[in-house]
Amino acid sequence: MPFKHLSVDELKIMLDERDLVLLDTRDEASYEAGHIDGSLHLNEQSVSKIVNDTEKTTTVVVVCYHGHSSQGAANYLVEQGFCDVYSLDGGYTEWASDIHR
Repeated sequence: MPFKHLSVDELKIMLDERDLVLLDTRDEASYEAGHIDGSLHLNEQSVSKIVNDTEKTTTVVVVCYHGHSSQGAANYLVEQGFCDVYSLDGGYTEWASDIHR
């Protein structure tokens, strides 16, 4: 099953309704400067631990800058056996601009 796309509004609802894992693929400085509460930084050092330590049935949402590179990471997670994977359309940029509206 391929990954699915998710809007910022849909993510807000999901955060209220269920447990999920948020993975942020942006660089360390951007992640440190601001990220969605509860998100984990996904990078070359953390990817194998996250893949090995997370139940494959867990809902996973991947966030990047604008929603493009997160699609590759989401696809990778599907290839690793995760069955409920989303890529956040618009990425953290959309999330942050929506928060300030």
